[in-house]
Amino acid sequence: MPQCAGAVNTDWRDFAPVSARWRLAAPLLLPRLYVMCRGMENNTPSSPAGGTAPKRYSDVPLEEKLADVVTWLEEHKAARVVSIDMAGQGGFAEALVIASAGSVRHAQSLADGVGELCRQRNFEYLRMEGYTAGQWILVDMNDIVVNVFLEPVRELYGLEALWGKAASLAEARSGE
Repeated sequence: MPQCAGAVNTDWRDFAPVSARWRLAAPLLLPRLYVMCRGMENNTPSSPAGGTAPKRYSDVPLEEKLADVVTWLEEHKAARVVSIDMAGQGGFAEALVIASAGSVRHAQSLADGVGELCRQRNFEYLRMEGYTAGQWILVDMNDIVVNVFLEPVRELYGLEALWGKAASLAEARSGE
């Protein structure tokens, strides 16, 4: 990424080579370059007086974070809340939380609430999928993945059976 020092000239005619392609692309690219470089007057990253940058997310251990999420879901009337330890199984998360909602609106409310919990407690929150349909909403918290299902959809996919078998196989292999 280019480093900027001071004001950036956004007049594309000052940079336009002979290429017609550049003449077409420059008016679109240079304003973006200006936006990317705004606030980068010096080439040194800003840091507080202590010399270390502040932490972006809290250092809450996984068990506490998982307990907070499960407790929050239970307090807000999520049915059949289950947490599955995924450590060493899939590589995509350390824990999987599965909960059922009574309606699409309830599922969306639970997913919104988990996102708000992440914001309040400074937990990492990557993205949410399936919100519009509301049948199966996935909230990705990086180390925890929360799945909010409607009951018929939960029965259809059977994630507890899928990952529960994987957990028991992993335990059996480690016990040998």
